[in-house]
Amino acid sequence: MDKLPKIALPFIFGVIVLVILLSKSAITIGSGEAGVLYKTFGGGVVTDQPPLGEGFHIIAPWNNVYVYEVRQQEVFEKMKVLSSNGLDIQLDASTWFQPKYEHLGKLHQEKSEQYKERILLPAIRSAARSVVGRYTPEQLYSSKRDAIQVEIYEETKKIVDDQYIQLNEVLIRDVTLPPTIKEAIERKLKQEQESLEYEFRLVTAAKEAEKVTIEAQGKADANRILSASLTDKILQDKGIDATLKLSESPNSKVIVVGGGDAGLPLILGNN
Repeated sequence: MDKLPKIALPFIFGVIVLVILLSKSAITIGSGEAGVLYKTFGGGVVTDQPPLGEGFHIIAPWNNVYVYEVRQQEVFEKMKVLSSNGLDIQLDASTWFQPKYEHLGKLHQEKSEQYKERILLPAIRSAARSVVGRYTPEQLYSSKRDAIQVEIYEETKKIVDDQYIQLNEVLIRDVTLPPTIKEAIERKLKQEQESLEYEFRLVTAAKEAEKVTIEAQGKADANRILSASLTDKILQDKGIDATLKLSESPNSKVIVVGGGDAGLPLILGNN
């Protein structure tokens, strides 16, 4: 009995050590995450193997795992940039991105867990300054917002593509101009709209007048052609045809051939 405590203490100590080791060796990777394995005695960050996927993993207790979110993420950025004529423009943009899964070890080794702050955001700011600097405030306010969105995406993608970051989309949410510039642009756009409406009314009126002129000219030409073609002989023949049709009606009448003007038949009725 005196020896029991001496045997139990090492056993209890061993169990405690084992529990500690197991707690440091077991790791669970959550949904939408991946782990980068760091081997303390085996060359550091593992870059030649796929990262640890979702689920439960057992690792050596002296190694570490750095967990990254690998699903699509969003970062929102407010930027002060200059237009082509040097005016301050505020640009609000959202960027959709995610780390390249197969290069997660390289990303951790070369860029660290702060890759968004060190790589992505500076790339977006640089691309935005470059793109917006090509346009005037009026273009940014009206017709070129979609164009700058595409150009900022393409230029940012060129920068981060070889930095182990997958860029999915850049969305320009708002372009804010200085108030005086915005008011001047809105006045100009309103004047241009009114001018376009006035020109449309003028064109419509001109086309309507042209239509009336063409119709009148057509009628005049038709009457002239008809008048030129109606000879006395044609009129006499048509008069005779009309008289014969009238004579066939049931009403009582007397027809005197050659009694009318130009030798046309003369119809005498009881009415």
